[in-house]
Amino acid sequence: MKHVPAAQILAKQSWGDFRLFRFETPIQAAAARPGQFIMVRVGDSPYPLLRRPISLHAKEDGALEIFFKITGEGTALLAKKDVGDSIDILGPLGSGFDLAEDLEGKTACLVGGGRGIAPLYFLGRELQAKGAAVRVLYGGRTTDELPIRDKFAAAGLDPACATDDGSFGFSGFVTDLLEIEIEKQRPDRLYVCGPDAMMRRCAEIAGHRGLPAQISLESIMGCGFGACWGCVKRLRKNGEGRWRKICEDGPVFAAEEIIWEEE
Repeated sequence: MKHVPAAQILAKQSWGDFRLFRFETPIQAAAARPGQFIMVRVGDSPYPLLRRPISLHAKEDGALEIFFKITGEGTALLAKKDVGDSIDILGPLGSGFDLAEDLEGKTACLVGGGRGIAPLYFLGRELQAKGAAVRVLYGGRTTDELPIRDKFAAAGLDPACATDDGSFGFSGFVTDLLEIEIEKQRPDRLYVCGPDAMMRRCAEIAGHRGLPAQISLESIMGCGFGACWGCVKRLRKNGEGRWRKICEDGPVFAAEEIIWEEE
């Protein structure tokens, strides 16, 4: 783990409540892997005390990118930062997606909902580099929740979009679109990040079809590196439910390991 007290913001983009920051941090960029995250100090004063965990969205030329949505006081403070300002980060943290196997010629389907799309750009680029054919499904409640669809398209990751209100792309949940796409062509691997209900449904779809799936979980975190036990979740290990730390053991887990709240 590396601490960077003053990573300079090189670029910023805004779409309503969504923000994308690009900041210079060569050592962290070299070490970063898809599915990892950083812990960001959101302001310059002691309050809010806790850092915020934010997924790594991309890396390139000694820089990292984060894409996030304003959801509370902390992210609202962070969103006020501008080009030339600096941010205090810890990371990269977490284990990320497991891409150790030979993926040449494999087909991968990436499903992201809302801000959950953030780590899937980094993942998609890495899968492309490994020779996999990548299909991206990008869901949101409205068109406004699909702000970076053109960025995916420009990288050759042209996403099929779904909106709950039917304002853009497929009309309905992105999980409904996933079922349609799987019937057309079954992928070899499924990768998911988004709201819990969406991720749970994706896990069910994958389980019913025997489709290997990895899911990136979100959680409120105190430290981000396993010291505080503030982000524990029950997951299956050797057939038993055990408490594991999302920050250290994850945030990415195999779908069959996850015990959803209602179970």
